[in-house]
Amino acid sequence: MERMRRLRVSPAMRSLVRENHLRADELIYPIFVMEGQNLCSPVESMPGICQYSIDRLPEELDRVVEGGILSVLLFGIPAHKDEVGSGAYDDQGIVQRAIRFIKSQERYRHLIVIADVCLCEYTSHGHCGLVKDGVILNDETLPLLARTAVSYAGAGVDMVAPSDMMDGRVRAIREALDEHGFVQIPIMAYSAKFASGFYGPFRDAAHSAPGFGDRKTYQMDSANGREALREVEEDLREGADLIIAKPAMAYMDIIRNITETFHVPVAAYNVSGEYAMVKAAAANGWIDEKKIVMEILVGLKRAGAKMIITYHALDAAKWIREGE
Repeated sequence: MERMRRLRVSPAMRSLVRENHLRADELIYPIFVMEGQNLCSPVESMPGICQYSIDRLPEELDRVVEGGILSVLLFGIPAHKDEVGSGAYDDQGIVQRAIRFIKSQERYRHLIVIADVCLCEYTSHGHCGLVKDGVILNDETLPLLARTAVSYAGAGVDMVAPSDMMDGRVRAIREALDEHGFVQIPIMAYSAKFASGFYGPFRDAAHSAPGFGDRKTYQMDSANGREALREVEEDLREGADLIIAKPAMAYMDIIRNITETFHVPVAAYNVSGEYAMVKAAAANGWIDEKKIVMEILVGLKRAGAKMIITYHALDAAKWIREGE
């Protein structure tokens, strides 16, 4: 008889043969930055998550550094929105100023600052591209996305992450970055981004709900798997350096298929709805939050994710330290 239990007899033995491990330096923590002064506004649907004005950012960044997390993903909440999302590519925009602030502080300068590239937080209609007669325009949106990425690079960003799902946006951004001398800036593309019900709390946090219709004409159909591979292949061909699969928990098969097909680092985005469900169940005493979170995150590593974008990052980093 094969005795599989021999390798489970103690915590030390289980750790010795463990196939996948979580590390704090593989976690990416999303942060919402907003206009104003002395603001820390809790996101009601995401307990523990707040929107910060730039002067209050050190509170959150200190926790990031103390947790051993090396990467943050910035989302901006502008004071003004318009039809063309001009706040996204304004060199004095909220994200650009946040990038410059982080990079100007010795304590945070080592952090990898990633900026989400999209128009949805900045448009009055809430869509990720320009709109005409109720149609989200693809090609007309590309120059604005490219302009946004160049503006972030000029502010000192370490990486850009286009999340808009317009066709051809990676090529447009890569060409624009190169033309402006930012050849070293990598692109982390949201290549497999599905039209999902798991994004609801994020839209509260980023004030980015669409004003009409939905995003199903540009984000992927949740029933499609092979199509995700086509999206990834095209983005890599256009110049993407890393890939994001989003959401994470219901799409572990997508993560696995991408990692087995392409030899490229893949980030799983453990999104707001996934976070909110865990928080709500834990608040009701129905689950052990620590056990559930760590099981979810190690499951994403097991599926093939090299990095995990997660709102649980600060807690997970603490629990990782406690387990050492």
